Amino acid sequence: MDDLAMEVEILLVEDNPTDAELAIRALKKSKLANNLVWVKDGAEALDFVFAGGDYSDRQVVNGPKVILLDLRLPKVDGMEVLRRIKADERTRTIPVVVLTSSKEDRDVAESYQLGVNSFISKPVEFEEFAKTVSELGMYWLLVNRPPVSAK
Repeated sequence: MDDLAMEVEILLVEDNPTDAELAIRALKKSKLANNLVWVKDGAEALDFVFAGGDYSDRQVVNGPKVILLDLRLPKVDGMEVLRRIKADERTRTIPVVVLTSSKEDRDVAESYQLGVNSFISKPVEFEEFAKTVSELGMYWLLVNRPPVSAK
């Protein structure tokens, strides 16, 4: 792991390579993908966020500025990832945006009960998907003001 892991702005948690590539391409087009890490399942997401496994050389306090989280993930599902992030004092304030193909009301309700910051159903059209991801990146990295940590 290099110094880039210390400066991650976006953690993309997406098991679908096509959706991940579209998201990364949209963020690059907006010049927001320089410090992006893509993980392909919930277990790897938790390792990254909590500095475990392959990511044990980073520190939890150096978390991403925003997490784009799919719900339908292998190994550990997105709801469990969200639950663990929002339950831990060290990671609770990291903004988490659910970006999923699910349009089920129960997923929306449970996500908000667990503390998600935003729930977005993935648009089917490429241009709309790219626009949505770009706007997400712009808002969470450039417009939103995160809490100041008391270190």
